Amino acid sequence: MKNYWKIFYNGIIPGNPVFVLLLGMCATLGTTSSAYNGLMMGVATAAVLICSNVVISLIKNLVPDKVRIPAFIVVIASFVTVLQLVVNAWLPALNASLGIFIPLIVVNCILLGRAEAFASKNGIFASLLDGLGCGVGFTFALILLGATREIWAPERFSAPQSFLKITACFSSCSPPGLS
Repeated sequence: MKNYWKIFYNGIIPGNPVFVLLLGMCATLGTTSSAYNGLMMGVATAAVLICSNVVISLIKNLVPDKVRIPAFIVVIASFVTVLQLVVNAWLPALNASLGIFIPLIVVNCILLGRAEAFASKNGIFASLLDGLGCGVGFTFALILLGATREIWAPERFSAPQSFLKITACFSSCSPPGLS
């Protein structure tokens, strides 16, 4: 039981995907215009992460090594597609708010990284806890960054417009290889 708690806890603080590992920065900076958007994107990503970790843990012995990564991407993409359809059908305002970032969950390196590093090497329950812990950690990071951006919103200050455009450009994209 202690080992399971450690697996869950690792994704929240010591191995936080955003603050410690600096993974998923494109989605992090792109969707955190508010704490609500951060919460919803975090919950969506966490749901896909948990489900894909469980399925990958189930199929790990059935997938040949040569096609392991493409198989993991297909599993992740399947869950993202289901998530996109559900959000589009039942939460159209959220779909309009998050826009293209929901389908981009497929290429979020947090999911593929956890699939490769953990779910493909561990059992179902441990993989579920790893997905849950990393999902909670990612959601926490998105809420914190969204709340910070709401508090320190550029429209609350009288900064020059060119500075605001440059800041917006840099805050919405990350250097190649870091997202």
